[in-house]
Amino acid sequence: MNKNEKFVITINRELGSGGRTVGRLLAEKLGVEFYDKALIKGLEEKYNLTVEEIEKLKGSKNNWWADFTRVVSVGPAILSTYSQQQKSYGTSQPTTAEMFKAESEILRGIADNESCVVAGRSGFFVFRNHPNHLSILIQASMAHRVERVVRKQGISEEEARKLIDKVDKMRENYVKKYTATSRYDTRNYDLVFTMDHLSEDYVANVILDYINQLS
Repeated sequence: MNKNEKFVITINRELGSGGRTVGRLLAEKLGVEFYDKALIKGLEEKYNLTVEEIEKLKGSKNNWWADFTRVVSVGPAILSTYSQQQKSYGTSQPTTAEMFKAESEILRGIADNESCVVAGRSGFFVFRNHPNHLSILIQASMAHRVERVVRKQGISEEEARKLIDKVDKMRENYVKKYTATSRYDTRNYDLVFTMDHLSEDYVANVILDYINQLS
């Protein structure tokens, strides 16, 4: 990946691994925007986007994403309020095929117009053919994940384990259904990190060093 050209970095992560934090820190260090599932879903729901509506935008405007964000005045800063309102993991309603297509189009639209870091279940698949794409998996042991979810959400260890199991199954089923692969298949990624005994900032810096060596 060359950071001196338009790029997209996708981060797939396990619940409780700290992957979202790694993505946010990495985006800050690179000076680009960070997008996650909550932001994309918030954009869909706020403006009732469908594949057909997105295709119309793309057909009528050369720089459709930039024009869209200007007209409706949305962006990461505004949509972050939606993200902050998501107080628990895995509470989203089941995603339909149409929503998956719409999300994919939104992500491609973003990447067509700016370098970015994307955290989400299917980013590695959406951008698999992107010419300047870095794919990363962030994982951790169950003990690490449980401890982090307990600390972040203020729930019991038993509740944390149940939540992690539920979200793991939901995300794996989602990925298999729409990408015909497993999110645990390391062949889908350029870099894989196990977060036990590592800080999010350390991992973000390791990724940054790796990118600098490639550029």
